[in-house]
This record gives sequence, C-alpha cells and structure tokens, in this order.
Amino acid sequence: MPQPLMPKATAVWLIDNTALTFEQVAEFCGLHVLEVQGIADGEVAIGIVGLDPIANGQLSRAEIARCEKDRSAHLNLIKTDIPQPARRTRGARYTPVSKRGDRPNAIAWMLKFHPEISDSQIQKLLGTTKATINAIRDRSHWNAQNIKPQDPVSLGICSQIDLDTVVRTARERREAKLRKEGIDPTTAAELHPLPQPEDLLGEAAAGDPLAEPVLPDPAAEDEAEDSPEERREAAEAVFADLETTEEGADEATDSDTEGEGTGEDDAGEQGAGEPVDGDETANRQHNG
Repeated sequence: MPQPLMPKATAVWLIDNTALTFEQVAEFCGLHVLEVQGIADGEVAIGIVGLDPIANGQLSRAEIARCEKDRSAHLNLIKTDIPQPARRTRGARYTPVSKRGDRPNAIAWMLKFHPEISDSQIQKLLGTTKATINAIRDRSHWNAQNIKPQDPVSLGICSQIDLDTVVRTARERREAKLRKEGIDPTTAAELHPLPQPEDLLGEAAAGDPLAEPVLPDPAAEDEAEDSPEERREAAEAVFADLETTEEGADEATDSDTEGEGTGEDDAGEQGAGEPVDGDETANRQHNG
C-alpha cells in the first residue's frame, strides 16, 4: 500500500485533528499501532509539526469523514501523478546527524533486551558497525560510562514495524536452527530460555557489561545481624581491650614519673660532691 509523504508528520496531524482510531492512522501512515499511540501520548515524534494531508492533496475531507463513521474502514490515498519516493531496501540505514549521538543507547538496548538478534541484524537496523557493537558489549566504548539502554523506536532511529520484523526473523532463525539439530523449540525454550530484562539486572556480579548494580536489601541485612549473645560477647571483648590499654597507660605514666625523680636526685648528689670553681680558687690563694 502506498504511504503518504512524511508519514510521522501526517500521523501527528491526523491524531490532533480527526477522530480516527490508532489502527486506521497506523495503517494509512505505515506505522505501528504502538508508535501511533506513543505519538498521541507525546513520547514519540516530539517536536514534529503536523502535515495536513488534505492541503497536500493526499486525502479528501469526505474520505476522513467516511472512516470516522466506520471504524473498520481504511483510508485511501488520492491518486496523483507525483512520483513516490523509492524505498531503500539494501545498504546501511541512514541515521540523521541529530540522532547519531543516541545510537549507542539504542545498541545497548538491543543487546540487553533482544540477545537473540545477531550483530548483522543490529547493524542493518540501526546503521552501525560491528566494532561499535563489540565495544558497547564489552564496555570498552569511549563513552561507556554515559551509555544507558533506550528504545530505538522512542529515539526515532527505527520504526516499530522494522524492529518487530527483525525480532520475528531472529526468533524464526533460532527455531529453525533448533529443529535442524533435532530439538523441539518449545522444549528448548523451557530448558534454555533467553535472558529476560529482570534476569539481566541481577547479573552485575557475573560480569554482565549491561547489567545494573543490585542494591543491598536492608531487610536481609537486618536478618543477617548477630544474635544478642554474640553482641554481648563482642562488647565485653571491646571493654576488656579498653581496660588493658588503660592499665598499660597508667604503668607507663608511673615509670616516667619515677624516672624523672631519680634523675633529679642524681643531679643533686653530683652537685654536692663536686667543688665549685670559686671555692677552688680561694683554697689555692690560701695555700699560697
């Protein structure tokens, strides 16, 4: 089905100015229903100005009124002689300059929440390189400290339809590989399930580069505290060490005081036994 020019801008206008359902807008603009709902909630296509498809000759007012009355009806583009843009199916995806700074966050999100997707699929979906994917995976990226996993659809790097297609393709390949090895995919999913986001959050100690640190549980710490008897024994040991330290300090003080008194007595005895220089001179004169 041909799509209108500037699908997101057209979807913004239809959501703001018509009573069409999300499904009708999504089908007409070639978007995912969740993406259209995100536009209505203000989480997707932030800052995009709506494009009036009636003024551009892509829709008629009667066609919009017909679909507003019938929720199961489909919008039809007006046939025009304007050449439609050819969709690029091969080669790397072009990412706008304004979105390239968010691409590492999108790669981290893909590695964390969809580990079944291969690196080549991530390269085509996000327009990145294998070296960048490996650097983000092993946390050797130059900006690894500031990388936070974010949904590439909400960042505007890819559409929800393209993301769903890649995820479905990756799962089909995994199931085909398991069948080729003679393993039932349902049994393999039960025995070896893919890591879930809640499981990845607790793998920080195992060296998961994208896992967030798990904070300690205060309740568990309270339960792991020592018993009252162990606390009492520890307190008694501390007080015993303090008493020993105080006794040692008192003995050291007494020994220092005795040493100072003995030094003074020795000095006095030495002074009394030795003659004074003046007395020696007087004795010499008397003898002479």
